[in-house]
Amino acid sequence: MHREAPLRPGSGPRHLAFHPGGGHAYVLNELTPTVTVCRWQGEDGTLKPLAEAQVLPAAPAGDAYPSGIAVSPDGRFVWTATRGEDVLSTFAVEADGARLRLLGTVPCGGDWPRAITVADGYLYCANERSGDVSWFALDPETGLPLYDGRVPVPAASCVVLD
Repeated sequence: MHREAPLRPGSGPRHLAFHPGGGHAYVLNELTPTVTVCRWQGEDGTLKPLAEAQVLPAAPAGDAYPSGIAVSPDGRFVWTATRGEDVLSTFAVEADGARLRLLGTVPCGGDWPRAITVADGYLYCANERSGDVSWFALDPETGLPLYDGRVPVPAASCVVLD
């Protein structure tokens, strides 16, 4: 990025993920809790906000701080993690990347999810307060994560697969 992106004041942008098609980016907003869909213009490094999607199906009962975002390698799905509510949200990517539709949420498998990553048909979630990394098989048709297990990792705050 070569310029400041004109996001909604007070939204609290936290993370950015690009659609594999190259024309769109998704900005996860920690304070609102939303994802801003942007048109990405790589040639001049600008983001143009197009739409905003709520990461939760209803107003949160308490704290809700989105913390991580990932895009499927085929560009059909976006996932987010939200601390406080301790959920993973699944979005369908529509309009060639220009719109997100919330499909649903599932528990993250721990407490206070900090980061997520997707690889080889699985979503991995670092849960800081419960001190573990949980993993989920991803349904290839719906994108919905299905809990598959977890492993202790004290103060887990990121997941890097190499």
